[in-house]
Amino acid sequence: MAGPRVFVARKLPGTALERLGARTAMRLWEAPLPPPRDVLLAEARDAEGLLTLLTDRVDRELLEGSLVLRSVSNMAVGFDNIDVATCTARGIAVGNTPGVLTDTTADFAFALLMAGARRVVEGDRFVREGHWKTWDPGLLLGQDIHGATISIAGMGQIGQAVARRAHGFGMRILYTDEIPRPEIDQATGATRVDKDTLLREADFLTLHVPLTRETRHFIGARELAMMKPASLLINTSRGPVVDQAALAEALRAGQPGGAALDVTEPEPIAMDDPLLALPNVIIAPHIASGSRVTRAKMADMAVDNLLAGLRGERPPHCVNPEVFT
Repeated sequence: MAGPRVFVARKLPGTALERLGARTAMRLWEAPLPPPRDVLLAEARDAEGLLTLLTDRVDRELLEGSLVLRSVSNMAVGFDNIDVATCTARGIAVGNTPGVLTDTTADFAFALLMAGARRVVEGDRFVREGHWKTWDPGLLLGQDIHGATISIAGMGQIGQAVARRAHGFGMRILYTDEIPRPEIDQATGATRVDKDTLLREADFLTLHVPLTRETRHFIGARELAMMKPASLLINTSRGPVVDQAALAEALRAGQPGGAALDVTEPEPIAMDDPLLALPNVIIAPHIASGSRVTRAKMADMAVDNLLAGLRGERPPHCVNPEVFT
């Protein structure tokens, strides 16, 4: 049909693409892997709108090669794959999908925490490999969650949702954030501390900071050395927030005691990465927001953002509202 030309970088859950296809001249990349770079550049050249995922790099090269691009919609909370400054300079609206995945991601962060604490993945492997011979009072002993200290790096929406879950488990809650969060302090008994205290006191350290220049390798060799030998690191933010080589070395040395990761650097993780050889590591394929309901809502939000930008309107969830001032 006639309408603004848009390119969608992957099939999406739910019915959002049916709406988009009815209102635009939509081209859809239907392969299971992301479009190759040359395909993305070629499609962007004549597209008025792009619906992208974190795997699609919308950088200066792509933006300067596009002729009529007006709207970029990223189906994610994060947008570190997009050169927002160049988009703004060129008058291109950028949208993202915040809020909708907060509780789903917090659920998964807590699932990783519980699986790592109680050695669920190791236990499953133990049974499947035929090692279970009898009930053993010393078998696969893990950590209690109730009464333990959880340290939350980044008390944004997801961090606060994790804090509420931790409060329900009777945990002691510490956090770092750029600003105080008195409302969550009052609701959960959380205490804002400095980074070193956060690390030293943690039985569980869970990361919820955005990926920026300042947070790249937020957790490195120095930080890992400060953690308790039995502590568990959980990361559902972005892979580069953790120095992965330093983490592998620290885990081999027994400090911290384990890691549960939904994100890695790179993604997918290289099959020869030393983390994969360690029994005290859980690695999931970036599925923290991966419930059917949440992913369908994200797709709907992404389409709404894209269509608004194409109409010259501010997207409902706009990363660069200065385009419209």
